[in-house]
Amino acid sequence: MNSAPKSSLLAVRTSVEEELEVFLSRECGYLREISHDLSIVCDSLTSFLLERGKRLRPLFAYAGFIAAGGTPEKSTLRAISSLELLQACALIHDDLMDASDTRRGKPSIHRHFESIHVQDQLEGFAPQYGLSAAVLLGDLALVWSDQMLNSAGLTHEQYARTISYYNEMRVELMAGQFLDIHEQTQKSSSVERSIKIARFKSGKYTIERPLHLGAAMANPLDQLRIDALSEYGLPLGEAFQLRDDLLGVFGDASITGKPAGDDLREGKKTVLIALSREHQSPSQTQIFDKYFGSPNLDSEGITSLQQIILDSGAKDKLEKMIEELAEKSLGAIDSPYFSEEGQQLLRELAHIATKRSN
Repeated sequence: MNSAPKSSLLAVRTSVEEELEVFLSRECGYLREISHDLSIVCDSLTSFLLERGKRLRPLFAYAGFIAAGGTPEKSTLRAISSLELLQACALIHDDLMDASDTRRGKPSIHRHFESIHVQDQLEGFAPQYGLSAAVLLGDLALVWSDQMLNSAGLTHEQYARTISYYNEMRVELMAGQFLDIHEQTQKSSSVERSIKIARFKSGKYTIERPLHLGAAMANPLDQLRIDALSEYGLPLGEAFQLRDDLLGVFGDASITGKPAGDDLREGKKTVLIALSREHQSPSQTQIFDKYFGSPNLDSEGITSLQQIILDSGAKDKLEKMIEELAEKSLGAIDSPYFSEEGQQLLRELAHIATKRSN
């Protein structure tokens, strides 16, 4: 097996983390000048960003850049690193909306600040302090993503080609997030609706749009290349989120960093749940309704729901969907609009995105 793509991606991942460290150190210095009380903001965001991230979005942006024939420079790596700050915003706000207690095996940001309030015996209501802090830290990460991109050192032409994709990506992300919370209010499940949410909430901003950003930075825009990147990125993005849905129900907590069955406890109406609902018997539906979305869901309830999902055939159906989407994505890699090195990177990233365990 060719180890060059793996080595290249590892080097980019290291460079991204170095760029983030430099940026955070500089910007946190400014915050601390405003007030020493902001040190907790700096420490929390720095820890959140620099510990255990997979850096998939910068890696896909890099692959798009190389596929389009680009020659990477320091400014390129700095620009694609800004995507990690957008990801931080999305995760912090997502955990808040889902009332998730953990992220990557540690307390989520709102729970972290809530515990600080309790530990330091501060005045006021601890949960409200945590909620407010998470909103503001997510907003700050979003502002910093702009700031890091704007100050990356791209040429005027590179920036002009890139910014429209960056803006579209952020709008699509917010649209997907709203559709996700809106879906939880619906009385029925829908595979079609859930697939759209998977596409916009995660798939497009994880894979397709970063690919476009990278290609736009590399060379004058070629719409045929952009379309070819979408043919690769869209199905892979959906496969990525569907894998995430499976891990949210059947994943190993020691690997995923989130409690077992967390999506079941939150009542997340994913594609997996919609598929299961379509093929449940009346008695299974009765049990499912009893446990699904219960904040007090215990291990016995989780096991019951997992078994119903297995018996309905939903897990097998979703695995097949992931496999078909991955095959469709892989079939788009041999495009004449991609460089040979770019094709190698895209192939390696497809494997990472669909075979992961966390």
